[in-house]
Amino acid sequence: MDDDIKKNILKTGTSILGIVCKDGVVMAADRRVTAGNLIVSKDYNKAIKLNDYIVLSWTGGLSDAQMLSRLVSAELRLKELKTKSRPTIKEAANLVSNIAYRNIRQPSMIPFIAGTLVGGFNENGSTELYTIEPAGSVLKVKDYDANFSSGMPFILGLLERQYKKDLTINQGVELAVEALKSSTQRDNASGNGMDIFTITKDGITKVVEKEIVSELR
Repeated sequence: MDDDIKKNILKTGTSILGIVCKDGVVMAADRRVTAGNLIVSKDYNKAIKLNDYIVLSWTGGLSDAQMLSRLVSAELRLKELKTKSRPTIKEAANLVSNIAYRNIRQPSMIPFIAGTLVGGFNENGSTELYTIEPAGSVLKVKDYDANFSSGMPFILGLLERQYKKDLTINQGVELAVEALKSSTQRDNASGNGMDIFTITKDGITKVVEKEIVSELR
């Protein structure tokens, strides 16, 4: 790709995070969508309940993320119908990884750019969180992660000091709120709202759906 094309690609930013707790997983994201210096949406859900047992959140190109979500949802459903069993969270994460790895290596004027967090609960009740970077590598998260979101430095800085291994799911939600507040105060590509999910052996619950409104003082 030549320099002129590189300069004209509109880059996106976001804040996503996942926190592993002793009784489940917390996943969160802000709502702002940007294209360069332009805010193109103030109310876009970047953490979504993909199906009954998986939450997916993303950072990067909006079109890549939307296509990835549709492909993963369809492929997981097909696997379930073919095998008569529900895919595990690890299998779902590896599916996302394979799609990302394949797409970024196809010759293209505009490369695939989407980092992803995949969290969910397995049929045996265990919960898991995986991070898949834009090039396709997949890692199981044992504590917390913000993938390659633009708010990552602020999120990880806060979590590095405040995360504890024995966090309850409720404490994890409180920590996720504080992490998003931190990133949206300092990262101009993040903001406008937050969505937070809890994932436990009992299911997936959206516990925070909040708009962040600026006030003049």
